[in-house]
Amino acid sequence: MLESVGALAGGPWVYAVVAVSVLLDVFVPVLPSGVLVITAATAAAAGTGAAAGAVPHDVPDTVVLIICAAVASVVGDLVAYRLAWRGGARLDRAIARSRRLTSAQERLGEALARGGGALVVLARFAPAGRSVVSFCAGAAHRRARDFLPWSALAGLSWAAYSVALGYYGARWLGATWLATGVSVAALCAAGSGAAYLMRRRPTEG
Repeated sequence: MLESVGALAGGPWVYAVVAVSVLLDVFVPVLPSGVLVITAATAAAAGTGAAAGAVPHDVPDTVVLIICAAVASVVGDLVAYRLAWRGGARLDRAIARSRRLTSAQERLGEALARGGGALVVLARFAPAGRSVVSFCAGAAHRRARDFLPWSALAGLSWAAYSVALGYYGARWLGATWLATGVSVAALCAAGSGAAYLMRRRPTEG
C-alpha cells in the first residue's frame, strides 16, 4: 500500500497538479485540492521514513508543498477578486438576487473595515467559502491591501493544516489509504466548524 500511495503522489509533477487544482477550486469548489495536498503529504511522510515499510525515493517536500499550495491559493483568490472587481452591474445584480451573497458581502466589508479579516481565514476552510469571499470582496471594490494580506494568511493556514494532516496522519497510521481517509475527514471537520463559526458571526457583537 505504501508503494501505491508514493507512486500516486510522487514526482515533481505533483506540485503542478496541486497548484492548478488549488488555483482553480475558487471557481470550481468541488475540485479535490485538499485531497491532493493530503495525499502528497502522506507520500512525503513515507519518504522521510516516518512510516514503516519500503520508502519511495521520489516524494514531495513538505515545505515546498505548503508554499506551492499557499501561493496557488492566493493567486486564485486574486484572480477571482479582479474578475469580480471588473464584473460591473451584471455581477452586482447577481449578488443582489442572492440573500447569502448579499449577507456575505456586507459581513466581509464590515470585517475588513475593522481590520479583522478572520472571516477571510475562516472562509478558506468552509465549503465554497473562499469563492464567496473572493468574489464579494472584488464586487464590493474592497481595497486589495485590506483583502490580500488576509487571503495570504488564509492560504498559508489552510495549506499548512492540510499538509500537517497528511504528514502526521501517515506517521501515526502508516502511509496507507486509511491514513489519507482519516486526514480528509479531519479537513472536512475543520470545514464544517468554520462554516458554523461563520454563521454565528452576525449574532456576535
